[in-house]
Amino acid sequence: MNRVMFGTAALAWLFVLCIGSPAGAWDRGDVVNFATIPAFTPSGLGAACPNGATACTSGIEGVTVGPDGTVYTASAGFNSDGALSGYSELFVFARDGRLVEHFPIVGSSPHLLGLAFQRSSGNLLICDLGMGVVWKVDLGSHKSTVFMQAPNVTTFPGLNALTFDKAGNVYVSDSFQGAIWKTGPGGGNPTAWYAPFNLGQNNLLLPTPNTGQLLVPPFGANGVEFNNEGTILFVMNTAYHSIVEIPVDAFGNPGTAKTFVTGINAPDGLAVDRDDNLWVVANQEDEIVVVDPTGKVIAKRGDFNGLTHNGSIKGFLFPASLAFSPNGKTLYVSNFALNLPFAGVPEIAVDSAWTLKVKHYNIAKIRVNDRD
Repeated sequence: MNRVMFGTAALAWLFVLCIGSPAGAWDRGDVVNFATIPAFTPSGLGAACPNGATACTSGIEGVTVGPDGTVYTASAGFNSDGALSGYSELFVFARDGRLVEHFPIVGSSPHLLGLAFQRSSGNLLICDLGMGVVWKVDLGSHKSTVFMQAPNVTTFPGLNALTFDKAGNVYVSDSFQGAIWKTGPGGGNPTAWYAPFNLGQNNLLLPTPNTGQLLVPPFGANGVEFNNEGTILFVMNTAYHSIVEIPVDAFGNPGTAKTFVTGINAPDGLAVDRDDNLWVVANQEDEIVVVDPTGKVIAKRGDFNGLTHNGSIKGFLFPASLAFSPNGKTLYVSNFALNLPFAGVPEIAVDSAWTLKVKHYNIAKIRVNDRD
């Protein structure tokens, strides 16, 4: 009997070796540190670190890459001790992860989120969650000016992420009003391109459509990107764990939004690759979920691998945004590592205890293989 069982087990193991890994098995890849956010002295009216220190560091939410491979991010205004005050700080990194410079975004709140490099002007556009504006930053002079001011229609706007169409028009997600604002390449007063307060448009981008209901994290419209043809605008709804698709006609007008797919734990940032796969940061799952154009998950990349002895993040911890390198072979990911109660959320998240141990915030990177 034992010989029979041993022989059967041996044959089964040999069969596994012959057929290899199951079809569609996910290789999560190696997540490594690209750049660490340095400590800085906050500036501006009432500027202070949460622990009263002269200098402190901050978690980061947005990340973008310039056409020459330069990587940009900005302080989001929280660390493991609480909230910073004063202006947000912009950080510029070379392709090898070396810090090139950092400087304050004069006039901003401490809480800057998504940012994008505007090729037509060579400037950065940055969403300011605390002020409801998009800043334009001249990278040469460091001067910041208001590019767009979102109106308060139903509540204070929560500007979060932005993208461009092929004509250079700018689309900005508003997490609190459940809207997408649009301006021309030069900025100015925006129009509500898609919003629940527009006639005939639904509320799929809102975080809390039902009175008294709390969804966590309480952000509706978040990461936003077009497909390669520009015929669909995809928008993450973080609170509802869903990806919403909005069809776009030949004149740039939106059709009716509908849920493309759901089930991602707090989808945040979004990047679309050359094959129209959606690379989505799941900030409450500490991973990247790759979804193909049919809505099927085809890969998961990265994970939380703990903290080093000095409080540095290994892997992902509350990752928020992502951006491809110019050649598409490297993916940069911001580690926000936010303790949700610091941002006004009454409940802790499953990773909140870990975020309170973080002492160094970083941009992570992961290699994108040709098969991806």
